[in-house]
Amino acid sequence: MADDAQHEHTFESADAGASTTFPMQCSALRKNGFVVIKNRPCKIVDMSTSKTGKHGHAKVHLTGIDIFTGKKLEELCPSTHNMDVPNVTRREYQLIDISDDGFLSLMSDDGDTKDDVKVPEGDVGDKIAKMFKGEEKDTSEWLLDYKIRNGVLTATDVIVLTSMGEEVAIDAKEAPRS
Repeated sequence: MADDAQHEHTFESADAGASTTFPMQCSALRKNGFVVIKNRPCKIVDMSTSKTGKHGHAKVHLTGIDIFTGKKLEELCPSTHNMDVPNVTRREYQLIDISDDGFLSLMSDDGDTKDDVKVPEGDVGDKIAKMFKGEEKDTSEWLLDYKIRNGVLTATDVIVLTSMGEEVAIDAKEAPRS
């Protein structure tokens, strides 16, 4: 039975094993799609194909914007080669709170909470903060009661993009509360 002890393994990872990217032929990529350029998930904003000489390959010039940093990145790839395409998910969460240290407290449709998304800088962050503060100022008891009775109470939904182990809030919108 000493043989059994040598076959016991401890696995540290608990994920489902899903890949963060999948391969796609360069010529099959399209504008407004996603691609990995310099190990960063990017949205394709421009692409052009150039024909080369008699025995050369056509090359695809890709220009993308990093979906997390907004930086412009470029890549030149033979059209027959594969490039990685990131798995990008877009989810809506209800905004519960904004912490003092700049993190959003969010709730999914199934009631799970998430507190690890930072308030983005710039216009999107300002919009989220403004919508959240707008909610707080309308909390007088009679107004709240009126809004509940007439079904006009609103919440702020935050749209979060997730890819390659990173996530960012990209937009916010008013949503009716149920």
